[in-house]
Amino acid sequence: MNPTITAATAARVLAQLRRDRRTVAYLLLVPCVLITLLKFVLDGNPGSFERIGGPSLGLWAFIGMFLVASVTMLRERTTGTLERLMTLPLAKIDLLVGYAGGFTLVAIVQAILVSSVAFGLLGLEVSGSHLAVVALVVGNAVLGMALGLFVSAFAHTEFQTMQFMPAFVFPQLLLCGLFVPRAEMAPALEAASNLMPLTYAYDALARVSSGRTGGGRLALDVAIIAGTTLLALILGATTLRRRTP
Repeated sequence: MNPTITAATAARVLAQLRRDRRTVAYLLLVPCVLITLLKFVLDGNPGSFERIGGPSLGLWAFIGMFLVASVTMLRERTTGTLERLMTLPLAKIDLLVGYAGGFTLVAIVQAILVSSVAFGLLGLEVSGSHLAVVALVVGNAVLGMALGLFVSAFAHTEFQTMQFMPAFVFPQLLLCGLFVPRAEMAPALEAASNLMPLTYAYDALARVSSGRTGGGRLALDVAIIAGTTLLALILGATTLRRRTP
């Protein structure tokens, strides 16, 4: 992997995002609005916001980065930009890691902003470390980004990328444990949830938020998040077609 090429690709992604103010607003402001709405929706149920507020920070980040990354990469493919880049003497992994690096920087800003709103303005209280929560929110966002880059290879239009939300993301939201503890689900659903990366992303945030960080399960969750992110990037690189001028 060439660090110079990777850094140049990341810089190009950031420049594109900077010119797209609507996307920037979506990534940075919408999660803050959603966590604020959640606060007031649960205002009549004491303790509910503290229970799901922390884990939900990661869910908003996951969904936002999944959508933006998948649409951005699809545009690169359909406009010919990606094809032209692949004629250059660069490795596929350089290109994809560059995209990932650019989006990761955005994810860090997003996580800091939404966590500041939750902990500062909305008074969210968690038993674990605020820094650990922010780090896991970044991890959730990067996971969503990596999966978005990968699945973009299977879409031909932006509308098709939207179809991945009900087909790929919503089942993970329903089965991750946010609405019903996984132990209370039917055995088949619990088994299915064990195969879904968002399950481990949610579980890690839920454990840190509640202070249940012992037993090695948190380390397992983090390892699966990191492993899935890396695997998605590698698989995404295999979908890039090398062209010669």
